[in-house]
Parts: sequence; C-alpha cells; structure tokens
Amino acid sequence: MTFQLESVLNTSREYLTRMITLTCDGTSISGCLSVLIVPERALQEPGYIKALTSGASANAKHEFHALAQMAYFQYQDGEVDADLFTGSCQILQENKAETLASGLVIYRSGDGTIHIASHQDSNCKKLLEAANRYCTRWVRLDI
Repeated sequence: MTFQLESVLNTSREYLTRMITLTCDGTSISGCLSVLIVPERALQEPGYIKALTSGASANAKHEFHALAQMAYFQYQDGEVDADLFTGSCQILQENKAETLASGLVIYRSGDGTIHIASHQDSNCKKLLEAANRYCTRWVRLDI
C-alpha cells in the first residue's frame, strides 16, 4: 500500500511541475494543462504552430486536435471570447520559454475550460481556422 501511495504522489508532483504558465500584459495564468501557440506567420506556414502539454502521453496529438476544434467552434458560436493583449505573451513550462509577439494562444485551464488569448491586432478567426486545420492534418496524416 505504501508503494502505491508513493507512486501516486510522485506522479502528482511530476504533473504539477509540468504545468504551463501564461503571462500576457502582466497578467499571469498558471495551471494550464495544454497550450497551442499560433503565431501570425502560421497563416502562411502552419509549421510554426507549437503545442505544449503538462502530461506526456501517446494521445497528445488528439488532445490538441480537440482543443483546436473546440476553440474554433466555440468562438464561432460565441461561447468563448478571446482575451486581447497588446504586448507580447510569455509561455513558460519547466525550463522552456516561448514568446509570442503577435498571434494567439489557445489553452485549457486546470478545470478543463478552453480559453483564447489573442493579440489585439491579430485576426482571431483566421488563426483559429489555421490551428484547427493544422491539428486535423496532424491527426489524420500523422505529420
């Protein structure tokens, strides 16, 4: 019994240390489970889209596909609004850091809610379409 409890505690510690933090315009959001970083240049070349997750699993690409698809549909239906930022957005996970000057970030918070943070000058709808299209191809074609 002690071994099982220790194993669960170690897994929980590892999971918590891999959580992702976003900082946009001085506002920090910690505890993100998955993040899709969609820079403005992804409209011409979707290979610039980056994906981060707090859990390393074999089905991560399906998680990102669902994240991109749900964000796109919920945005179209008016169920989720984009939080606008004016400066750059920092995305931190363990010792990795990404900076987004223009574009958008789709993320899933610890409670499973989908959020969108977009640079105020970015075309949110087109970037969501690009992310959805890229993730759909990623799952179907295994790119």
